[in-house]
Amino acid sequence: MRVTMREVADRAGVSIKTVSRVVNGEPHIRPEKVRRVHAAIDELGWVPNRTARTLRTGLVGMVGIAVTELRRPYLAGLVEALVTEADRYGMLAAVEPTHGDPARLAAVLAARGKAFDGVVVIGPAALVTDGLDDRPVVAVQGGAAPMPHSAVDSVDEDVAEAAALVARHLAVMGRSRPALLGADQARMCAALAGSGIDPAAVPYVDLGEVADRRAGARAAVQVLERHPDVDALLCVNDEVALGALAALVKHGVNVPGRVAAIGYGNLEDGRFSTPSLTTIDPGPARLARSALELLADRLAGRAPRQPRAIVSPVELVRRESTLGRDPR
Repeated sequence: MRVTMREVADRAGVSIKTVSRVVNGEPHIRPEKVRRVHAAIDELGWVPNRTARTLRTGLVGMVGIAVTELRRPYLAGLVEALVTEADRYGMLAAVEPTHGDPARLAAVLAARGKAFDGVVVIGPAALVTDGLDDRPVVAVQGGAAPMPHSAVDSVDEDVAEAAALVARHLAVMGRSRPALLGADQARMCAALAGSGIDPAAVPYVDLGEVADRRAGARAAVQVLERHPDVDALLCVNDEVALGALAALVKHGVNVPGRVAAIGYGNLEDGRFSTPSLTTIDPGPARLARSALELLADRLAGRAPRQPRAIVSPVELVRRESTLGRDPR
């Protein structure tokens, strides 16, 4: 027997109109009412009539999420956070891996207004030319705030603050000879200079196209062979850092006694590595929440004509890989 919206409203103790507003992701609804409606939907197993909703609003209730790949643990976690946020707005989410192919991304973007109400692009959205209208596109971690001519809203973590946190942590720990393993060279060197470290003396290793554990392991060995006095490895992501840790242990290098290591991404693996990994947490849940808020505002016609850029805070997670050093 089909459950009705009236039954959901009665179970939640709200009006039918409130249920409709919650399902459609409308703003200015008290959080406790939103929670009660979602709880009632889950308990009764109610499925909104998306055909009626499409006819009423012109929306299909689906958001597309374009991501390069899902093999990278951080990207998979960010996608999961975006799906969770889409659900909070009563929308389904379709995850579309593009594998770095511009044609695949173009196909996802072209599906707006048909299969998708809007699209979240993880990474740069240079192909988008009309993402500020009622077929919105939001770029997450696109790499920079939009220029005035940009056609998308964007959400990025505060990369400059991340570099500053790392530089200050190194100074407190007494580390003065870092190397960069694929890390943001310009921002990181600027932050290190502010802590009294000569950027010209900081080795940099280009990891190539794939910044994974294998690349981190190779880069760590390369750095120590060429720069044996290095006392810290600043890694572009946690995968690279975990690969570097494994290589250092294999070659008998004490971490953090001889060399410290810092990652980026706050992967769960880093909590359980030996030693556990100090890292920057970019806050994927915060990024996802901001991205869906921007998308919902566009769909509801509440957004300005200009692109909006949100810079999300980051946190330094201090763990064993930087906290001790060789007393000699």
